[in-house]
Amino acid sequence: MPSQKLSQNTFKLASCPSIKAFASVVGKKEGEGPLFAHFDTIHTDTTLGEKTWEKAESKLQTDSVNAALSKASLSPTEVDLLFAGDLLNQCIGSSFGLRELNIPFYGLYGACSTMAESLGLASIFADNNLVTNAVAVTSSHFCSAERQFRFPLEYGGQRTPTAQWTVTGSGAVVVSQSQDPPYVKAVTVGKIQDLGIKDINNMGAAMAPAAAYVIKQYLTDTFTKPSDYDLIVTGDLGTVGSDLLIQLLNMDKINISKVHNDCGKMIFDPNTQDVHAGGSGCGCSASVLCSYILKQVQSGVLKEVLFIATGALMSPTSIQQGESIPAIAHLVHISNKKW
Repeated sequence: MPSQKLSQNTFKLASCPSIKAFASVVGKKEGEGPLFAHFDTIHTDTTLGEKTWEKAESKLQTDSVNAALSKASLSPTEVDLLFAGDLLNQCIGSSFGLRELNIPFYGLYGACSTMAESLGLASIFADNNLVTNAVAVTSSHFCSAERQFRFPLEYGGQRTPTAQWTVTGSGAVVVSQSQDPPYVKAVTVGKIQDLGIKDINNMGAAMAPAAAYVIKQYLTDTFTKPSDYDLIVTGDLGTVGSDLLIQLLNMDKINISKVHNDCGKMIFDPNTQDVHAGGSGCGCSASVLCSYILKQVQSGVLKEVLFIATGALMSPTSIQQGESIPAIAHLVHISNKKW
């Protein structure tokens, strides 16, 4: 039975494809945070032995995909499609990091929403029997992101209280028709939201409306309520964006405060690590999902999870031209059991 379309946005996945394996690779600062015990690899050298930050980010993806394939007991030749993206121009973190695998490749750009975008697409392909095994992966690196979007590290610029710290990390999943949890039960594709925010140091405010939209859409399409889920986790809204998300949903009489958390709040310790409003970057939600969250779903501690990765769809050029910051969010319903 093919996927069932519940609305313009939402696909119910009839077969509930399985996340057969997952892996996370992070940098030194992330490894000093509260989730350190859940990551597969923690690099103590942020260059990962490479000559540039961009090459280091590519290696993050190489390592996470290879680790996930190893856990799944699969070789690259057994993977039908690879969905990947990152924050760098032309997604060079993905294309340079994964070219040696020689797997049919879809390069994606959803900014920090890429983990939900890639996982959602891989799951839809698997549910419709278009692939046997697919891989979804993304990454970010603090130093490569700073160089592209802000200033070189040597500049030493001051960070505002609303600013977030780009995570050095990568997460990868193998999606297949395995009979073991975690399962992907549904996907909701977001719509671009733009409330006119122009402050690049306040990504949480720019992305919160996109997260609110897609959460409300999924609850409406499935006739469910927040209390039906053990966790509604957003990707790198941080402290500022998380507060705004709850306020926006409260205006629609949707209260997620008891079940909500945010990957940008989970990955760092705000009391001991100076990250201001929390973590951000593609690798933030990816590394948290592909470590702590999926382990909890796999073990049954968490049974029903809504994973919503959020992305700010701006570029240095658009900001310099005075444009506002459009945002997108995609939702993936992950569960310990099938329908």
